[in-house]
Amino acid sequence: MVDYISIQTDDGTFDALAAGPEDGRPVLLLHGFPEAAVEWEEQLAVLGAQGFRVVAPDQRGYSPGVRPASPSDYAIETLVADVVAIADALGWQRFDLVGHDWGGAVAWWTADAHPDRVRSLAVVSTPHPAALADALRTDEEQATRSQYMRDWRATPATENAFLADDAKALRGVFDGRLPRSRVDEYVERLSEPGALTAALNWYRAGRPAGRIGRITVPTLYVWSTDDVAFGSTPALATAEWVDGPYRFEMLEDVSHWVVEEAAEALNGLLLAHLDAY
Repeated sequence: MVDYISIQTDDGTFDALAAGPEDGRPVLLLHGFPEAAVEWEEQLAVLGAQGFRVVAPDQRGYSPGVRPASPSDYAIETLVADVVAIADALGWQRFDLVGHDWGGAVAWWTADAHPDRVRSLAVVSTPHPAALADALRTDEEQATRSQYMRDWRATPATENAFLADDAKALRGVFDGRLPRSRVDEYVERLSEPGALTAALNWYRAGRPAGRIGRITVPTLYVWSTDDVAFGSTPALATAEWVDGPYRFEMLEDVSHWVVEEAAEALNGLLLAHLDAY
């Protein structure tokens, strides 16, 4: 059973989904763009049924109670601080951290900054940020794949383009890989006043103040061959940035939307990873 909960922090109230016994081993799930906590619906149910206490928050900008207007309020350091604040509010001293897309980037940075808090790390789709940065400099294919990150910084042009014609462009991001009902839900959420701008502010916040280091906690990285955003160059290079126990899994013929498109396969990988550590 998946429940709706509210998580109070100094910066506001995060909406979240939760499953599993409250005294279960804590697992935090971080969603990406342009999704929400509900992308983890299958993982919440499966991990919760296995006795884990699983929480998936609607992150900064996606939760109406934490939706500042300025792009500077979405810097990676602030997003990492949100993870720690949420864990503190839940009473979690140590927790397993799982992230997809932008949530994966936040998960990498959190594991680097707070290895004492993160028991294990699992990242879906998003390569280690340093591996991605290197690929952007040296791999023309990855630079082309990532052009959207620069394009989406335009405001309000990006919002207008995404929402025009019944949000045709926003719906197109999912490339027909998700059920229409789920895409409708994401579009409805991001059509709320200020919601899409807040989500896009993640792209507009600017570069991190420092450079991320090597990851020391046990790490699972899951990449899919049909991912349009991240190519094989940064995916394969991610291993060079993990000093802790590392497992790389490649899913064939699966798009960027792994969490929902290949939920059963991902659930198996997550359970094995959590069981190992």
